[in-house]
Amino acid sequence: MDAKEISLNEKKVKPVVDMLNDYLANYHMHYQKLRGCHWNVKGQNFFTLHIKFEELYTNAQLTIDEIAERVLTLGKPPHSRFSDYIKESVIKEADTIGMKDLDMVDAVLDDMAQLIQIERDLLEATDAAGDDGSNDMVNRFMQFKEKNTWMLRSFAGKK
Repeated sequence: MDAKEISLNEKKVKPVVDMLNDYLANYHMHYQKLRGCHWNVKGQNFFTLHIKFEELYTNAQLTIDEIAERVLTLGKPPHSRFSDYIKESVIKEADTIGMKDLDMVDAVLDDMAQLIQIERDLLEATDAAGDDGSNDMVNRFMQFKEKNTWMLRSFAGKK
């Protein structure tokens, strides 16, 4: 299948597919960081953050699947190797072993800020390509992160 099968212009959608694959790479790095935070959180905030990190990584896992399936819907293969994710991602790995709980929150907030910027760029690209399906999907993901950014910032006592 290719993009023309769903009434999209292949040439206009190519940049979107490339950006979605980069987005997929960044989401995988974010997902793994969330798992590390979930596994390694300690301290007085353990119960709250352990549950929150699990909620976030569960959501990230579902998001990753939707992104990959959208790439396939647009007629291209999604990246599926960790070497590609590491190479293409602006989000970097973090060693969460021994990391303080609020430093974990800061790391997650940094990831979310980077993902939101990628999403804003994707929204512009999907709009230019007339790809309303990808635009709607990315917008939903961005709204989830915007809300959770507010919640995590409030939890950490940030403005």
